[in-house]
Amino acid sequence: MKTLERLIAEKLLQIKAIKLQPANPFTWASGWKSPIYCDNRKTLSYPAIRTAIKTELARVIIEKYPTATAIAGVATGAIAQGALVADLLGLPFVYIRSAPKDHGLENLIEGELKTSSKVVIIEDLVSTGGSSLKAVKAVRDFGCEVVGMVAIFTHGFPIVEQSFKEAKVPLVTLSNYNAVIDEALRIKYITQEDIAVLQEWRKDPANWDPDK
Repeated sequence: MKTLERLIAEKLLQIKAIKLQPANPFTWASGWKSPIYCDNRKTLSYPAIRTAIKTELARVIIEKYPTATAIAGVATGAIAQGALVADLLGLPFVYIRSAPKDHGLENLIEGELKTSSKVVIIEDLVSTGGSSLKAVKAVRDFGCEVVGMVAIFTHGFPIVEQSFKEAKVPLVTLSNYNAVIDEALRIKYITQEDIAVLQEWRKDPANWDPDK
């Protein structure tokens, strides 16, 4: 029987929400060269997969963070999925902007969040961790407790895992980089030779040079 992380990896690869190109790397907005590209917003266009992810995110929250009293989605990728999860759990929902609005009330958190709420933050992707931990700070600065974060996928960079530990934010993800590689190899999306490239990239993604 497949593990949950392998099942989710299979679905993400199936709809090309995750693409692997070891021989023809992508360039991220940060300028990093990468053999992987992830766009989990695609999952929203596939009802069965959308429902599976919503259900599993909610299950994790029930099991790991039963004291949660509110759900927050990180803009923009996790707004829709966060709202779906909050609806399933019958909890209030807000979303967290990457920066305050430059007009009106200049909100960083949109919706009505009561101070002292116990918040679970939903992310579609945890990559470098910067936007995720910025969202954590916004919730804490508002006077609420972040009881944990749940995400669809993570690259699992060691430095990011350390950052979450230092910030005291428990993180649970439905799938991860290793599960995607295992599943991609099973369906012959990649070859055994590609694995060395994919693993080498994750050791030092900021300085990885595919031409070396």
